[in-house]
Amino acid sequence: MERSSKRLRVYLAGRLVAETLAPLLVWEVPYYPTYYFPLSDIQARLVEEPGVISHSPSRGDARTFALELDEARAPAAALRYDSSPIEELRDAVRIAWDSMDAWFEEDEQVYTHARDPYTRVDVLAGSRHVQVILQGQTIADSDRPTLLFETGLPPRFYLPRPDVRMDLLELSQTITHCPYKGQAQSFNVRVGDLLGEDLAWSYPAPFAESQKIAGLIAFYNEKLDIVLDGTLQERPVTKFS
Repeated sequence: MERSSKRLRVYLAGRLVAETLAPLLVWEVPYYPTYYFPLSDIQARLVEEPGVISHSPSRGDARTFALELDEARAPAAALRYDSSPIEELRDAVRIAWDSMDAWFEEDEQVYTHARDPYTRVDVLAGSRHVQVILQGQTIADSDRPTLLFETGLPPRFYLPRPDVRMDLLELSQTITHCPYKGQAQSFNVRVGDLLGEDLAWSYPAPFAESQKIAGLIAFYNEKLDIVLDGTLQERPVTKFS
């Protein structure tokens, strides 16, 4: 856990639910933190959900609350560990990310989950030879990749579309969000009778800090074969495997 100095605001149905200048970052999972608000900074009504208890081996038992603002209501949207063995959590409220319509750090909207202050994203131009292969079929072949290095994940190779067999890619209905890069569209890959779902993605309009990957195509190292400078790479095991 640690305190953040960011101004944090969260909205439901266009109404301000909570605003704080001292959010608490709590790492409940290894990948990213969760925001907790000081109880005094919650502006919605907390209405307890009777008999609904959430248990955590480290945080203890939490009471569950709905958040209400006039006609707007988010059921089971908040947790209070007011008897937690962790003193800092006792006067804090955890708001479920997906229960709200919008989250803002300062005046910029944040998507998917809280940003981890210890995650870094580096986008570097490269000249390594990258081949992407599925079922023996070369899907992409490029000597001008853009390499993206993100803390905790394998390197991603973003390739120019002229170097990708776009005739083998089909735009998927899947839309994903990254708090560091923005909104991505996904692609299926079809090789013969095989349809590999959501094996590739692209950011049409990434955030400013990731502009160098705009429009480029990346493939999951975990699900296809990547040949780098003539050497087949081992498929990494990640949360995307």
